[in-house]
Amino acid sequence: MHNDPYHYPPDLVAVLIDTIPILVRSKPDTLEFFRGAGVAPQHLADLERRLAADRDSVGKYEIARTVINRINAEGESGLRARREIVRRVVDWGDFSTCWPKEALQAQGLVAKVRALVNVKDAFTRMQQERERERHERMRPQREAAAAAERKRTEREALLRELGALFPMANAHQRGLAFERLLNQIFKLDGLTVREGFTLSTENGQIGEQIDGLVELGSQPYLVEAKWRKNPLGVDGVAQHLVRVYSRPAGVHGLIVSASRFADTAVQQCRHALTQKVIVLAELREIVMLLERQGNFATWLHAKTRAAAVDRNPLFFPGLDQAA
Repeated sequence: MHNDPYHYPPDLVAVLIDTIPILVRSKPDTLEFFRGAGVAPQHLADLERRLAADRDSVGKYEIARTVINRINAEGESGLRARREIVRRVVDWGDFSTCWPKEALQAQGLVAKVRALVNVKDAFTRMQQERERERHERMRPQREAAAAAERKRTEREALLRELGALFPMANAHQRGLAFERLLNQIFKLDGLTVREGFTLSTENGQIGEQIDGLVELGSQPYLVEAKWRKNPLGVDGVAQHLVRVYSRPAGVHGLIVSASRFADTAVQQCRHALTQKVIVLAELREIVMLLERQGNFATWLHAKTRAAAVDRNPLFFPGLDQAA
């Protein structure tokens, strides 16, 4: 109990038992002191009966000892009374309530209570400071956990939105929604994303329409999103290859298809790897990464390396190709 900031330590119990009886002159006044401090009636009732039956059967010090030990054994229900008793003793300033010969002794005991309370308060403050420091040390972990939870929630929401695209009858609206969702998905893991944009010719006509731009580090990828029922063939990748070819060296291409890629399309992109890095991705990869809380930046890096080094534009990192 001496390490409990909410109960009296033994040294404070002892000095309170010595102090309270000499702050007042009579036994009824001693009971009234505790009653005024909010001590529960059940802690005083038997002492009041003994005092009423025989004034000599109980003394002021026994009253103080009994009541203090009782409330100190209580839990939270006795906390207010414990605090109020200490407050009343510490704030005691009128020693005319004491017997004249005990006034100086009472002043010394009150000063002792104040000193003990100050030590106890200092101990409590140290505990609070240690708790604050521990709280600060744990802040990065709490913030990281909160960020992970937010990202998990975002992934689940995006996964539901992707699922909602499948029954859509309007192919144009579905294609636009697919482009928008891909850009949101790529943002999850720190990839820099530029939403879809158009480039105009010199005479003001629309020259190119780009579904999006993703940057991994300082490496830009022109993104093309395709949603077709059948496997994506050469006709589905050719236009984007032309866009990428027309850019300076260092600009890569990323084609994401809701369906599989036909072998002819994969072969066409493999030929293009002699001049440009072309990465092919299927929607099932995106779905699995969302389900498994995978990292899209790591995923894109692995696919880019496979395309550039192994001349494999359709690499499935961590995904069973036979699935």
